Amino acid sequence: MMTDSEDRIDPRDRAAIDAFLEGAWSRDGLADLTLTDYRGDLERCAAWLGEHAHGLLAASREDLFRYLGARAKAGIGARTNARELTALRRFYAEQVRHDAGFADPSLLLDSPKLPRTLPKALAEREIDGLLNAPDVGTLLGLRDRAMLELMYACGLRVSELVTLPLAGVNLRQGVLRVTGKGGKERLVPIGETCMDWLGRYLREARPAMAKGRETPALFLSNRAAGMTRQMAWTLVKKHALAAGIAAKRISPHVLRHSFATHLLNHGADLRALQMLLGHSNLSTTQIYTLVAREGLKRLHSQHHPRA
Repeated sequence: MMTDSEDRIDPRDRAAIDAFLEGAWSRDGLADLTLTDYRGDLERCAAWLGEHAHGLLAASREDLFRYLGARAKAGIGARTNARELTALRRFYAEQVRHDAGFADPSLLLDSPKLPRTLPKALAEREIDGLLNAPDVGTLLGLRDRAMLELMYACGLRVSELVTLPLAGVNLRQGVLRVTGKGGKERLVPIGETCMDWLGRYLREARPAMAKGRETPALFLSNRAAGMTRQMAWTLVKKHALAAGIAAKRISPHVLRHSFATHLLNHGADLRALQMLLGHSNLSTTQIYTLVAREGLKRLHSQHHPRA
């Protein structure tokens, strides 16, 4: 049964949204999560326009401006509004691709200004506490230790972690084959400490957890299935609390930020870091130089006699 908001979407708008998402998936290789976000953004806008204006395909610049203004007044943040505007721009660019006479109403809309936020990284001693938190005398604890070690050693996104197949690990060569955003693959060195814990998990825990099933996922739940994103989040927070790290400061992505920040602190090359993280643009990686710089400023102010 359709919701009230879905009823307000013009069938032509819905067909155009479906066609746009299909093209974005097949041509651009956008990740499923991005496509889901775009669908929600476009359908939300189409429903609002269906009630207050003339629908998505017939919208004017003023219609879109009023919609984004209404979202801002409702308390929607600038970052979410910026993503929604990105979805609209890509959608309308697709309409122009198929009809050169289509007037793109998003062309002259300004993106909301985003505050510059630096990625949060844990201190190295906090990472040590987190990695030591699981009880490795149990199957689940050994799995969790190997999982946390791998996230920190390789700077994985949580989506990359939960979709990582057993076949993606090569302990003989000490590398991990990761499929990142847009289906792009990269090879990441694992490191000796992480290799030791992965080896223990694969020998001592995973066979018992698999219960005779051929499950492709590297990290398994206690039901012999692959982990979900929510499960990974829960486990990271659980062990962080056990290590005395405040819940608001921790998430799976914080381990990725810590990986990048600590590498830079120890002299890693920025372009090498870009490859390890799987960033398409170096500008995305450069934010970590600001994190390292802020850390040096704090160190100087705390310890220099004339700071």
